[in-house]
Amino acid sequence: MAWASFVLNTFIIGTGGAVRLTGSGLGCPNWPLCAPGSLVPTEELTYHSLIEFGNRTISGPLLISAILVFVLTWRLRASRRDLFAIASVVLGLVVLQALIGGIIVWLHLNANLVGIHYVISLALVCITAAYLTRMYEMGGPRERVVPKGFAILTHVTTLAMAVTVIFGVLTTGSGPHSGDSTIQRDGIDAVLMSHIHAWPGYIAFALTLALLVWAAARRLRPLRWVIALFAALIVQIAIGIYQARSGLPPFAVGVHMVLAALTAAAMTVVVLRLKRPAAAPAAAIEVE
Repeated sequence: MAWASFVLNTFIIGTGGAVRLTGSGLGCPNWPLCAPGSLVPTEELTYHSLIEFGNRTISGPLLISAILVFVLTWRLRASRRDLFAIASVVLGLVVLQALIGGIIVWLHLNANLVGIHYVISLALVCITAAYLTRMYEMGGPRERVVPKGFAILTHVTTLAMAVTVIFGVLTTGSGPHSGDSTIQRDGIDAVLMSHIHAWPGYIAFALTLALLVWAAARRLRPLRWVIALFAALIVQIAIGIYQARSGLPPFAVGVHMVLAALTAAAMTVVVLRLKRPAAAPAAAIEVE
């Protein structure tokens, strides 16, 4: 169920992106009903309503998976308070997401709320990834197993990636994909924002390269996930450059959105791998 929760939270970013990129944001003009007096799309509505309703439908299994993970983790709450805390946060954010989604429809796709909606979804992917990571480890106290400098560099890299995501959301909000043909974005210049968005992205890439070299040289615990993070960043940057030079094709933008969440999830796992359960058997890991 934890894996289902992670996959569904990732998948709904893709379907949510499809809603925005196809101009289907108001395909269902009402919430929680799709149309006046109807929970499902009516014959009078267009294919946009099917895309929007499809995205809403994913919310059901996503909520059910979050509830089941919470209920199953409740049985372990005495011994695994960490997992119970994570499961509680996930369930709370899933419910919050549903409410924000409804408010977005009521406010006719307010750009700021749409951005917040995406950021929470990305955070949910990271948090569910954290649950999976901790699920496969023992509970209890944890101890750092990397040099202090490596841990600091990892957190700085996390900050650079967070800034990249924030500017990415602002860039998309100022771009042409507003979510509905009747909604026009204004304010920040999209071209300028695309350049500002790229700068912290390149910084995060350089920092990740430094982490990779350090982790490989010292055979540190996070090495495999640093490799995964580095590979994801290479693909993400390539897609970003392609979409910027190709007039922001919707499919490329959608892939960029989903991959941003998966890259952030990989960064989350790298951070969690800085420590290990204190009760774990000693490993051949060089520590400062």
